[in-house]
Amino acid sequence: MVARLGGGYGGAVSHITVVVDVDAPRELVWEVVADPRNLPKWDRHVASVRDVPDEGLKVGTVYATEIVVLLVRSRVDAFVKDLRPPEYAEIVLTGAPLRAVVRTTLTELSQDRTRLEQDVEYHVRGGSLGEVLGRALRRLGAEAILRRGVEGQKRQAEELARKVGGW
Repeated sequence: MVARLGGGYGGAVSHITVVVDVDAPRELVWEVVADPRNLPKWDRHVASVRDVPDEGLKVGTVYATEIVVLLVRSRVDAFVKDLRPPEYAEIVLTGAPLRAVVRTTLTELSQDRTRLEQDVEYHVRGGSLGEVLGRALRRLGAEAILRRGVEGQKRQAEELARKVGGW
């Protein structure tokens, strides 16, 4: 696992990348990571996910998440900017205090092993809500939050692989 955190102008823009190898075929990993309804399973700050089409994501899809950080609730809208199953997704997140781009890349290492890379570039805007979220991200560690989420994706994909194919 690799994690990098870099600052932008005045520290307002941050960039984090987490990489894990998953003991599951790429198509199964994609099935897990490409369904935003799984977000509450990976991140305890995601209270709910709404408006995900039953047929799955496609470029142009918009769905909403409700985030809770330090008892402050915020709606974050997600826009699917790019989608190339089963290898790449780019989602743009916008909400009251936040703008982020989440890029997920799946690289097939072997028939039953996949590298999962999640790259997040985010900017927390000012104002009282932005200050609370910015403090929370610094205190809780945005890198640790993303790492826990990616590890959750890994666990879920590996469990699915064991159920489906005995990997």
